[in-house]
Amino acid sequence: MNSVVVLIISLAVFFVGYRLYAGYIDRKVIKTDPKRATPAKMYMDGVEFMPTSKNVLFGYQFKSIAGAGPIIGPIIAIQWGWLPALVWILLGTFFIGWVQDYGSAIMAMRHEGASFGGLSHKLISPRARTILLSFVYFYLLLIAGAFGNVVVDTAIRLKPAPMAWLFLTVAGVVAGQMIYRWKRDIILTTVVTVVIAMVGIWVGTVAPSNQIIGESLSNSRLLWALAAFVFCYFAAVMPIWKFALPVNYVAAYIVFIGLFVGIIGIFVLHPDFTLPAVTSFSIPIGPIWPIMFVTIACGAISGWHSIVSSSGTARQLENELDARPVGAGVMFVEMMLAAFALIIAGTIYASPADYGAAIKLGPGGVFAAGVAKFLNAVGLPTAIGRSYGSVMMVVLAITIMQLVVRFMRVATSELLAGWHPVFRNAHVGTFIASVLGMVLVLTGWWQYLWVLFGGANQLMASLALMLITAWLMSEGKSYSWALWPMIFMFITTIAALLYTSYNLLNKVLTGAVKGQALIGNTLMGLVGIFLVVAAIILGIEGVKAFAKYRALKNNKMPESAQA
Repeated sequence: MNSVVVLIISLAVFFVGYRLYAGYIDRKVIKTDPKRATPAKMYMDGVEFMPTSKNVLFGYQFKSIAGAGPIIGPIIAIQWGWLPALVWILLGTFFIGWVQDYGSAIMAMRHEGASFGGLSHKLISPRARTILLSFVYFYLLLIAGAFGNVVVDTAIRLKPAPMAWLFLTVAGVVAGQMIYRWKRDIILTTVVTVVIAMVGIWVGTVAPSNQIIGESLSNSRLLWALAAFVFCYFAAVMPIWKFALPVNYVAAYIVFIGLFVGIIGIFVLHPDFTLPAVTSFSIPIGPIWPIMFVTIACGAISGWHSIVSSSGTARQLENELDARPVGAGVMFVEMMLAAFALIIAGTIYASPADYGAAIKLGPGGVFAAGVAKFLNAVGLPTAIGRSYGSVMMVVLAITIMQLVVRFMRVATSELLAGWHPVFRNAHVGTFIASVLGMVLVLTGWWQYLWVLFGGANQLMASLALMLITAWLMSEGKSYSWALWPMIFMFITTIAALLYTSYNLLNKVLTGAVKGQALIGNTLMGLVGIFLVVAAIILGIEGVKAFAKYRALKNNKMPESAQA
């Protein structure tokens, strides 16, 4: 199939899903009201609650949810064939992805910006709150370790990246000042700060890190890990408008521009797919179901999005009508990024053998090579294009990390503040999160936990959909559009985690691994079992809540529910 056909199909799914399906749910089911006061306006504190224009929030949301996942997942999943990967990206977004993102934002907004901890306590049960918060904290730690390693490895392998990262940080801080302090026009602010960030990409190519700080320091994992978590520390403790929001806003344009120009390059070159449409049901990674559905997470459906939408975006929406373009619309844009990554993996190599050799060096290299090819089609030198693609990977990873640490700070307070008030302090929670993330990155344990990241991510998505379903039922609204996606994701993710845990522990029991691999496999297998058990308990609590809401609707409250 030709890549242009894939793009046209993807754009059609975007239009129908956003304009018709999401539009219907927004108008007829949720009935968003522009006159209803949002938490951002009711509790504006300049730290967590901040009324934000949908034009700014769109970029913030995109860069907050679109990490390296929508790139890495499709590039790896094409080993099952590009067709099943494409079908999951498109149908997953259409029926599940935007539902979770939009539903999480609107549900939290209607509950005064409550986090998942408060929502689960109110909508499910007190027990569900404790289990869910524990799950969320561990899940966020997995993300911090995994994406922290992406940042560190890219900074070491791509010497221009640190300078681009520095300029992006400066551009973000300037954007925050221009928008909220100096009250400058948003177009002027965007042009100025994006130019600063672009200059950083160019400066990095003429002044790479090894020329500035020397070869030894530029290859230091400790240095770049410290830099990453110091960056995240400031993002977590500073008011959101000063750092996290504007940095992600500017970073979004780096990705938007790369995606837009890359798509133009696809139309110019219009290459055919050279890799097979379908290979086999099962490959060394595992079978299509359930493993492919957790390999491609961001780009189809991702639990991380629900954390961002509820704990972040819902506290910044200044108008209920903004929930659809920010919540649903951004998810469809991420779908296009995933489709772009899939086209790259499927078209730039002459044969499966060439792809196999490239993927062994990492999906980041595959993506950078593809970006270079398609940007070169519109006149950009290949070297600059490869650098741009690699910088996109750093931007995608570090801007996710800063929010992860911020949300871990909030989760620390919710989990432990009752035990000791010191955990209410933002610096304490942030320090704990940063240290734990550093341990994973520097000891290498993230490699063993990465296997479980996809399963944990999709499990988080199913739990978010469970909360959305419970909320819709409690409000007497139509809920099947959230219930069926929840059931599919719950069953699929449980199956994936059980499959992964069995394979890991089986290697331990049969003596197939030794040394550090023995410890890593044991740890991963036990963590997988823990996630399954936690999910089953939450699922049981959810079913009880569903039964209670159905009984209330029928005016037949059972005695157990009354108690």
